[in-house]
Amino acid sequence: MRIWQSVGLADRLQRDMLPDRPLNFVDTAGVPFIDLKIRPRGTGHPPQQFLYQPAVDHVLREGVSRFAGVDVLLEHECLRVLDGEDDVELMVADLRTDTFKRFRASYVIAADGGSSPTRGQLGIGYTGRTYTERWVVIDTKVIKEWDAHDRLRFHCNPARPTVDCPTPLGHHRWEYPARACEDERDLLRDDAIWKVLGDQGITGDHVKILRAVIYSHHVRVADRWRVGRVFLAGDAAHAMPPWIGQGMSAGVRDVANLCWKLAAVVSGQAPDALLDSYQAERKPHVIETTRRACRVGRIITERNRVAAVVRNHLLRALARIPGLETAAQKQMWIPHARYADGFFAAGRHRALGWQIPQPWVTDGHGATVRLDDLLAGQWAIVYTGLLPPGARAWTGVPAIRISEPSLVRWLQQRKAAAAVVRPDGFIYAAAESGQQLPAPPAGFGTLTIGAAA
Repeated sequence: MRIWQSVGLADRLQRDMLPDRPLNFVDTAGVPFIDLKIRPRGTGHPPQQFLYQPAVDHVLREGVSRFAGVDVLLEHECLRVLDGEDDVELMVADLRTDTFKRFRASYVIAADGGSSPTRGQLGIGYTGRTYTERWVVIDTKVIKEWDAHDRLRFHCNPARPTVDCPTPLGHHRWEYPARACEDERDLLRDDAIWKVLGDQGITGDHVKILRAVIYSHHVRVADRWRVGRVFLAGDAAHAMPPWIGQGMSAGVRDVANLCWKLAAVVSGQAPDALLDSYQAERKPHVIETTRRACRVGRIITERNRVAAVVRNHLLRALARIPGLETAAQKQMWIPHARYADGFFAAGRHRALGWQIPQPWVTDGHGATVRLDDLLAGQWAIVYTGLLPPGARAWTGVPAIRISEPSLVRWLQQRKAAAAVVRPDGFIYAAAESGQQLPAPPAGFGTLTIGAAA
């Protein structure tokens, strides 16, 4: 949501989302053995949002129309990508007119899906596996609400694991695997769908079926995310199972990581080598997110009945231990926004690589705003006491004194009295009280280029 906020769409998107739904893992009798509420992480937005993809697409399409320099080409297909020394040439087919167009660009982001023709043309491997088990996805429109319709439930039934998920604007989704003895085509028939939903007490009085499809889960990551002037992003660079709902979010984070860097390079503010930090930062985070999704998936899809009973009793017992739920969320759910390697100052300061939290703060006019709106997508120095030595070397970078208690505590926990924040909100450099702030990176111009430029 902070990325959508940076382009002015967070509030509009949030109107069509469901925030903070309860989350249950239930046994064959429908009794929870894990009952979670995802805890806030200081992002300035709800920690979990359920979305309805068509609504998101509509808002994004409207949002991009604000920019006169952006042309949206529908019903076009990129047939060839030629990576040159000075630019990239694209051969594009207009499927409406059966004509071809050539484009040249300084850089290209290929977000062309899991089958990515661009990845294939560049000869990049896509390492990992595809699960043999296929899953049925049912999208519905809610007619009449039922008990627990408003929560995400994982039905951890060895006979038929099922994801039971609320989606916004009066929709609901179910996902479940096809058994080896079942014909996939038959599973898409209404009578087969109603049989599965009926096992959970759902009938035609409750929902109207809108769509039924079958797909496979993948765990894959591209061997390289950059070749010359071409970058892979989203499913073209990685694929993960859906258990913690991070597939699309990971792709959005990819592009956000790239865009401010590309803007800096294209405008002459930074050297091309900055772009090499894209894979160094994003790939480990994606791999960890995927690992956690797979771990949650193993809990949901256990097929051995004896093992499932042991799982239920063990996790119920562990849930009673004070503080364990919070610790489990840190280890099993979405990893924190932190990069261990990449474009950061030398040294091992514990604040490096963390995304700074986003509390509500007071701006220079006395208005209460989110921190990211105050920083405005630019480099900034934040500090809690006196202006740190070395701050004046950061020509053109605003220095902002922070007094908001939660942010002061967060910095203190990381031994930081001052921090240099990148345009994407990640901490480039930090210093303890009285210490010299690290110098700006070599080869950079005035650091005023914005993240959304």
